[in-house]
Amino acid sequence: MKGSGPGEQLRPFNTDEAVLEAGETRKDLPCNVTPVKPALGFDLRFHSGYEISVPLRELAGNEDLLTIIFRVTPDADKDNPVYFSQHYTVPKIEEDAKGDAYLSGGFDSGEGKYHVDWLMRDRTERVCSSSWDIEAAVSVKDKQGDLSVAANQILASDNDLFKDEPPVHRTTADGMLNVKVMVNFAPQSASSAALRPLDTSALVSILRNISREPRICKFSIVAFNMTEQRVLYREDNVDQIDFPALGSAVQSLAPGRVDYKKLAVKNSETDFLTSLLETELKKGEPDALIVAGPKVMLEESVPADSLKTLENINYPVFYMNYNLEPVRNPWRDAIGNAVKKLKGYEYTISRPKDLWSAWSDIMSRIVKLKPGRQLAASSK
Repeated sequence: MKGSGPGEQLRPFNTDEAVLEAGETRKDLPCNVTPVKPALGFDLRFHSGYEISVPLRELAGNEDLLTIIFRVTPDADKDNPVYFSQHYTVPKIEEDAKGDAYLSGGFDSGEGKYHVDWLMRDRTERVCSSSWDIEAAVSVKDKQGDLSVAANQILASDNDLFKDEPPVHRTTADGMLNVKVMVNFAPQSASSAALRPLDTSALVSILRNISREPRICKFSIVAFNMTEQRVLYREDNVDQIDFPALGSAVQSLAPGRVDYKKLAVKNSETDFLTSLLETELKKGEPDALIVAGPKVMLEESVPADSLKTLENINYPVFYMNYNLEPVRNPWRDAIGNAVKKLKGYEYTISRPKDLWSAWSDIMSRIVKLKPGRQLAASSK
């Protein structure tokens, strides 16, 4: 399906306004809507929204158009709701199609309490509707500076997450660094079929933070997705990360789709991760390898024999584990186990300040370890 992100403020049709005003749950068009709680992003604005699943059989036919209209009303300013629209073009779907279509959308805001009224309709005017309340509040742990959006303000999500990064003035001093970064572009929640904008924004923010480091002069990037078990994008030894090209590759992800041949292979995810780590750890001699992404909970860990052949790599390994709710999932995942066996370092990234703290420690270790690595290499 092709979709458009939520647009700017609009005036809805009277029929849509009537549905929103009623505030009722309707399922003329069967669908399940799951609200996404506001989460403070690394861009210092709250990201909220919804996830939708629709049985494919309900969309069967030549073509269809799904229109989503929703409004967000601040409790502190109920006379001024903000309306958004979103459209999805549905291709031809067979009558006996199995499974569900997964869609999502969202908006950004500052601190505050909000009420959301939401509807989706197809071309035959079947409606699915819902409403819910949310609260965006900064925790005591995150009260470090101002947010980028004022309290009770509602904005369209920035859909251009992969826009070009402005050039960075790199230091010309000795000791310029070369790093390899592996990013798992996968949902925060294992039960979520689609990569939510919140998750994408967080992972891109981690990567942008790395790209802005003036002491790094060369980057190698490997973007992959554990669900589909494939490498999405790769670029080696570049001066600047090509974010638009990376974005095009990430957009190729098909929510909920897994190759049936891989499903038939026991522990195929473990095999994929093992092969990927072996390939990237043996390829080149960067000053550090940094892995970033959500937890990867597998039935089988990466085999110890495979890791044993990698124990003598001559550079440090770091894992920036993106985990919004570490208390609910405190267990080390498959990547964390592999990094531990390689005597690497793991950091839990739940809030903006976690990213800044982790990056400071990572850079400190890379800079301290590089002279020793150079000395060891010259003595061989």
